[in-house]
Amino acid sequence: MSLLSFLSKIVARYTSKKIADWSSKPIEAQQKVFEHLVKVGANTAFGKDHRFNEIKNYDDFKRLIPIRDYEGHREYIDKVIAGEQNVLWKGRPIYFCKTSGTTSGTKFIPITKESISNHINGARNALLMYVAETGNSKFLDGKLIFLSGSPVLSQIGGIPLGRLSGIVNHHVPQYLRRNQMPSYKTNCIEDWEQKVKKIAKETINEDMTLISGIPSWVQMYFEVLQTKTDGKQIKDIFKNFSLFVFGGVNYEPYRSRFEKLIGKQVDTIELFPASEGFFAYQDKQPSQGLLLILNDGIFYEFIPSDEFFNENPTRISLKDVKLDVNYVLILSTNAGLWGYNIGDTVKFVSLSPYRVIVTGRIKHFTSAFGEHVIAEEVEAAIKEAALGENIEVIEFTVAPQVNPTEGLPRHEWYIEFNLKPSDKERFKGKIDKALQKKNIYYKDLIVGNVLQQLSIKSLKKDAFVSYMKSQGKLGGQNKVPRLSNDRLIADALEEFVEEVW
Repeated sequence: MSLLSFLSKIVARYTSKKIADWSSKPIEAQQKVFEHLVKVGANTAFGKDHRFNEIKNYDDFKRLIPIRDYEGHREYIDKVIAGEQNVLWKGRPIYFCKTSGTTSGTKFIPITKESISNHINGARNALLMYVAETGNSKFLDGKLIFLSGSPVLSQIGGIPLGRLSGIVNHHVPQYLRRNQMPSYKTNCIEDWEQKVKKIAKETINEDMTLISGIPSWVQMYFEVLQTKTDGKQIKDIFKNFSLFVFGGVNYEPYRSRFEKLIGKQVDTIELFPASEGFFAYQDKQPSQGLLLILNDGIFYEFIPSDEFFNENPTRISLKDVKLDVNYVLILSTNAGLWGYNIGDTVKFVSLSPYRVIVTGRIKHFTSAFGEHVIAEEVEAAIKEAALGENIEVIEFTVAPQVNPTEGLPRHEWYIEFNLKPSDKERFKGKIDKALQKKNIYYKDLIVGNVLQQLSIKSLKKDAFVSYMKSQGKLGGQNKVPRLSNDRLIADALEEFVEEVW
């Protein structure tokens, strides 16, 4: 056991106790964050415009701070870029995080001196909680890889600008630097296909023990490694690989493919990071749900997703949430975001402590016929249908087909398989029945002959990689939406269809 591994166990026990303390007093933790945000925010341009000096409680806050997305913050962010001080938060941000928006183009999300610790602490504490619970710290003795965007930063308005993963890379603790892969030079490669090949070359003979990244891009990394080793499983390439850390998408649709690629069971830790903050992490092995971080500069609000587009939706704080309700996540943060709709939806699976699962995006749904199917439902349906089947799904997305060439409208599932089902019609029927169980509105439309059974369009190998590359979104933090309410993605995937069932 190395000194680092030994010391990590001591730090892990201390961290675990601190986390147990604030998570046992969740409402108190959120109230402290709320009071601090309002106090500091009162001296900003945003705070003066919104009469923060009148805020005495959460009801006042709701009355004075409307829910808004990036567009609602844009005028203030433009002032920051123009050089103004104390606009959304005291002083000026230390970074702008560059991210792509579906309606806003490129977004510039501020990261402040106060908020950067949230991004760093979340991932660190997830690992320490794992060490505290399992006693396993041996992964720290080997090489660690964090598949991420380029750490090269540019500037806008005199403020360093980059992708979140690239920014965070500059704050990796020094004690992990000696074990971190890939090299800085390789990490700076922008083209993902070139980058993943170079990463594979650099790491193939190393003792990789921890691998982290978005599942779709880690899968691509594993497949490149297999190509270079005549099909060896990852367990035979990295004999001490024991921990996979991931975030950004639901892992379940990838699980069977990963188990085959790796060839053995490895522990996993799920994270819930975003450009706007680090919100939750898996704190138990195994666990349903991620521990919501309540003491680190983020005040959370929640709107039931089925009310979100109403004129006056219900808006609540943590103390009023309920189990198994789909909520749109709203943030106010020490980065200077106020009543910010991040676009993610979550569901609480525990209230003591508060644990959530990420159920999708409020903009990512299919409801061309009034069914309002969400990502959680299609992911659960394909998982249920795959039980007992010898199939492997690489990636998929769902879109409505309003005007089919024949028959009733339907949902179309675009799926890239590594292994296709032997009985394709039965598999298709299993997905449809599973989705009907998950969504009563969809079932009513099928039973009422408004919709016909879904169809599956099987795609050629690397279809989704080719599509993401065509959109300039290959690698990094980019993800394929599980479903949409239009046919933009579906129509782009048509050229890769090789079979329709």
